[in-house]
Amino acid sequence: MSLRYERLARASDRELEEHLRGGRPPDAPSVAGYEWRGYNTAPFTAVLGIRKFIKGFFAGPGGLEGYNIPVKQNGLNGPWLHRPHPEHPRRFGFYRVARVQADAKDSLYLNAVLLDYGASPRNFRLAPERVLRDYLVQPFQDDPDLLLGKAYVALGPCRVASNFFVLGRLAATDWSP
Repeated sequence: MSLRYERLARASDRELEEHLRGGRPPDAPSVAGYEWRGYNTAPFTAVLGIRKFIKGFFAGPGGLEGYNIPVKQNGLNGPWLHRPHPEHPRRFGFYRVARVQADAKDSLYLNAVLLDYGASPRNFRLAPERVLRDYLVQPFQDDPDLLLGKAYVALGPCRVASNFFVLGRLAATDWSP
C-alpha cells in the first residue's frame, strides 16, 4: 500500500472533495482485468462491517463492468483477505462503468466515471446495492494505481452523498461471469 493511499484513507472529507474535483477519469484499459483494495473513509462503514472491500473490473459485452468482494475487517494496514472463504471469493454488487455525461441524471462530477449499480442486470432486481452510484477519478495524474471515489444513494431523482472511498491496485484477474 502506498503512502498516498494511506494519506487519502485518513484525509478529511474536505480534502477528499478537492482531490475528487481535481482528478481525471481513469482509463478503462488501465482498470479492466484488475482487482483493487478498497477502503471506505467514513467511520460508519466500520460499524456496518464494510470499511474494507475489494472492487474488480472486467470487460463485459457492453463495455466495462465490475463487482465487489467482501473482505476481513482487520484495519487499514491488515491484508485484504476474502471473506468468508479465501479460495472462493463471493462477488456481488455488480455495476456498469460509464463516462459521466453533462446532460445525464448522474452528472455531479463531469471529470469522473460513474459506477452505476442500478444499470447492471447481474444484480437481483430488489438488491439494495442497486441504489448506489459511485463517481470515480484518478486523483494524481502520475499514479494510475490509485483511485478515489464518492458513493451516492439514488432515491428517485435525488442523490444523497454517502461516503468517500480509496482504491489501490491489488492484483490482476481474469475473472468474468
